[in-house]
Amino acid sequence: MARASVVGAGMTKFGVHDTPLQELFGDAAFEAFDDAGVGPDEVEALYFGNAMGGQTENVTHLGPQCATHVGMAGKPVQRYEDACATSANAFKNAVEAVESGRHDVVLVGGVERCTPETGKDTDEMTRIFASASHRQYEQPTGLTFPGVFALLTKRHMHEHGTTEEQLAEVAVKNHGHGSLNPKAHFGKETTVEEALDGPVVADPFRLMDCCPFSDGAAAVVLVSDDLADSFDAPVDVTGVGHATDIVPLADKETPHVTKAARDAARQAYEQAGVSADDVDFAEVHDCFTGAEVLASEALGLVEDGQGGVAAAEGRTSRDGDIPINASGGLKAKGHPIGATGAAQIVELTEQVRGEAGEHQLDGVSRGVAHNLGGDAATTVVSVMEARA
Repeated sequence: MARASVVGAGMTKFGVHDTPLQELFGDAAFEAFDDAGVGPDEVEALYFGNAMGGQTENVTHLGPQCATHVGMAGKPVQRYEDACATSANAFKNAVEAVESGRHDVVLVGGVERCTPETGKDTDEMTRIFASASHRQYEQPTGLTFPGVFALLTKRHMHEHGTTEEQLAEVAVKNHGHGSLNPKAHFGKETTVEEALDGPVVADPFRLMDCCPFSDGAAAVVLVSDDLADSFDAPVDVTGVGHATDIVPLADKETPHVTKAARDAARQAYEQAGVSADDVDFAEVHDCFTGAEVLASEALGLVEDGQGGVAAAEGRTSRDGDIPINASGGLKAKGHPIGATGAAQIVELTEQVRGEAGEHQLDGVSRGVAHNLGGDAATTVVSVMEARA
């Protein structure tokens, strides 16, 4: 049974933008309005995600500014900040609001700028990203997020024998997928040899194991189950799970299993009445290649310890038995963190509709999105499927 339905979707190209945040968000929102065939006067509320505008651009009251720009001044706006899971959290709360009857039609989306167009260079932006780590126990050590996910991945390599070559296969796959997506930050394919020849960022990650800092926005129009049939091509939201894990990293019992992702996936599957075996494709939070390996196992798409093997064997490629990140994922599509979760919902919507262009997958009707925040301590998992 549908908890809500997406009836309109829009996103900007992810990459480098010199556009103010409210205008960048407007580009995605207006596309979503047009896709749904609604105007802003028909939308009752905005559920909005932006994680770092205060730190990067001295913008802290962005919700009403974006609502004003898209013609929704006077409507209620809820702003969410949950590190990289920011707009997935906004989406979850919007689904609950529509399902409860509080609203019938809402706009959900997010926007972020993370490139040097903000005036912040890579070192400064890395410091800002690290503000999502534990202030007392992790930040004083200099631990950044490449380091966090390197630690998780090294433990996975120790436990399961995952290799650097298998991580490189994830990068090659996602860059290949991204080359087919005109809205991806990077449209260039790469090879295992190039990936393994890159400079080390945080062992075992080399440059091609890491996603870029990106600018961009994404938005969807969400309606109640009762209204969905009055729109063209609604895509049902049948499950949304949301879980957290212990912070700091050192206190997690088995960090590489990403417990929050497993808990959120179980909730989402139970709500949807499906299992991982029923999922046709997935968009997962591959901020680093190792993160995709961990996510593919936490979602139950492959057996524990087989995430790297599955990538190397082509199982998670476009023509594999469980395609992962056909959009290019964060690794190639890009990662404007406040927009990333909403962009995954846009991708699921377009794939299920059969409207994903050159990177369209064959015969898919049910997809799952996995968006994490911080050291995987927050995870939101959403199941979406074609309306019966």
